[in-house]
This record gives sequence, structure tokens and C-alpha cells, in this order.
Amino acid sequence: MSNLYSNSIFWIDTDKIKPNPYQPRREFDEARLRDLADSIRQYGILQPLTVSRLEVEKEEGGLLTEYELIAGERRLRAAMLAGVSQVPAIIRVGDSNMMKLELAILENLQREDLNAVDRARAFLKLATEFKFTHAEIAKKMGRSREYVSNSLRILSLPEEVLNALSEGKITEGHTRPILMLADHPEEQIVLFKEILYKKITVREAEKLARKIAYDRVRKKEFMPDPEIVELEEEFQDKLGTRVHIDRKEIGGQIKIDYFSTEDLRSILDSIQKNGIEKKPDEMLENHISQNSVNNTIDPMTVDENQNPIDDSTKEDDLNLYNISNFSL
Repeated sequence: MSNLYSNSIFWIDTDKIKPNPYQPRREFDEARLRDLADSIRQYGILQPLTVSRLEVEKEEGGLLTEYELIAGERRLRAAMLAGVSQVPAIIRVGDSNMMKLELAILENLQREDLNAVDRARAFLKLATEFKFTHAEIAKKMGRSREYVSNSLRILSLPEEVLNALSEGKITEGHTRPILMLADHPEEQIVLFKEILYKKITVREAEKLARKIAYDRVRKKEFMPDPEIVELEEEFQDKLGTRVHIDRKEIGGQIKIDYFSTEDLRSILDSIQKNGIEKKPDEMLENHISQNSVNNTIDPMTVDENQNPIDDSTKEDDLNLYNISNFSL
């Protein structure tokens, strides 16, 4: 570690340490910071911070020594919260901006302090500002290239999903099924809200995402039928929830999403506003009667036991009594 300043630990005033502009971490849990501050008051800082030394020219002349934080921002914040005036630090010299970012990311990854969104943004900074390939980032981080690429995909999610992920309201695993619906942003947000408020598992979310994608494909197979699409939208507007119309060769099903028994009663009230009572099998009976009319059996084509008569047999019987078959 030739970049270390004499391999020594220095005590530095907290007000002389500037935050790291390349710090990948954006979210700091206030409760955990207070717990760490209590620990620092009792035991002190057990692991020194890492800083770089800066010489800043003063307006009135001369140089002012400042320090820029490379790693340990959480410890610095907790120390300031605890009212500690000085902190132990290792001073590094000659580091480039890229090295500062790399060190900050590495420290957070090794301590598992970065959430998925901060980690993805740190990878993006390495890729855009320092022109690293995904494979190069993976090598430096000790991860696979797929891990880096999948982390970066998270950033394509809507901002409200990213905020929920940062705050721990959903897990990184939940982002996979949401990303499956990237071509359908409205469905993406609905699925996200279902994960958030219905507390569904990753596996359940994946099943739901696959079903939505499958339903989309089936709709394309049965297209064009703008009337069905229009009816589905009208159902959703009237009921205030997602409605699926699953078409089949004959008929189909209507699926209505709900979140509580109150929702079910509200849906039933909406339906009952017409004030018309229907029998459970009324639609089926109508369908059977319509098909019965369309498929009426000619009585001349069945025998006395209602068995179908072979047309060739009928023709033979008629020929039997044809006058041309008699001779004198």
C-alpha cells in the first residue's frame, strides 16, 4: 500500500473532513446511525476512516490543509452525532478520482452497506465516467459480469420503485418480475403496488408477471377484436380495479382483482345497481338454446330410435322400388 501516508493513523478534526463526492451510498438509516453514535461514545471508533489530504489555498494567502473522505462516511456521521471532535484516519496520497470511487465502492460492498440502488448507481458511474466495461467492473468488485449487468438493469425501473427498493420496502428479488413487464409500464406499476401492499412473495410476483405477459400474447393471438379491449377498459373504469377478459374459442372468463372483502362488496354493489336478478346458469342456458336452434335435427335423418340413418341406405331403399328395376 504505497499510497498510504507512512502507514500511520492520524487523529483529525471532524470539521476538517469533507464528504467524498464519489461516495456511492446515498441512504443512511437514522436509527442505526444513532446506535453507532451510542457505541462510539462508549467505546470510540474501532476502525479508522480513510481520507486523502488536500492543500487548499486561502484567500488571504497561505495554504489550508483539508481532508477528503474516501471511506467511512457512516462512522464520520455517527461520530459527529456523538459530539466527537476528532476521529482516527489513515491518509492516502496520490489517488485519482477513479481510485477514490473504487475504494468507496469496495469498502461498502465488503461491509455490505450498499443497497441495490446505490450499488447500481456506483456501477453506472464507473461505466460512464471512467469508461469501464461490465467485465472490468465485475473483475474489480470480485463479482460476475452478469451480476453487474443485472444490477444496472435495476436503474431502468420507475423512480417510485427505486425509492421503495432503497427504503427496503421491496427486495431486490422483487425487481425481476417487475422488469419482466418493462414493455408494459402501466402493468409494471400495478404489479409493483400489489407487491408493496399485498405483501406477495418473489415467487408469487414472478407467476403473476408471467401470467400478465402470457395474457398479452393471447390477446395478440385473438386480435383484432377492439370491442373486447374496449369492454375490458370499461370494466376497469367502472370497478376501479384491474379486470382481465380471457378469451377462448367459445366464451371466456372475466377476472377481477380485489384486495379485501370490502372491495368484493363494492364490486357486487356496482353490479347490483342494475337491479336485475339473474340465475347462475342463465348465460349457459341461453348459449345452449341458441345452439339448439342452429343445430336442429331433420326428423327424416333419424330412425324411430332417434339413431342417424345412413344416406346411402336411404338411396338403396329408393332404388329398390324404382320402376326401371322391374321387367315383364
